[in-house]
Amino acid sequence: MSNPVELKQRIKVMIVDNLMLQISAADLADNTRLFGPEGLGLDSVDALQLVVALDKNFGLKIADTGEAKAILQSVDSIAAAVSRLERPS
Repeated sequence: MSNPVELKQRIKVMIVDNLMLQISAADLADNTRLFGPEGLGLDSVDALQLVVALDKNFGLKIADTGEAKAILQSVDSIAAAVSRLERPS
C-alpha cells in the first residue's frame, strides 16, 4: 500500500472497528495520541488488541513493549511502521 492517505484511513478504520470506539474513523486525526489522558485514553488491553490486529491486517509483528510504545503512539507512527515493513531498508 503505497498511498499514505489510504494507508492511514485503513489504520483508522481498523482501530475504530477492533476497539469498538465511540468515534468514527473520520474523527480520528493522524496525530491524535492513542494512549494517555491527553489522547484517546486507550489502555494495555487495547494495545494488545492493536498488536494482534496490526499483525493480522498488515503483517506487522511487534516484538516487545518498547517497540510497541514507539509504534502505537498515533496513526502517523503506525503508518510509518507499516510503510517501513513494505519497503525494508
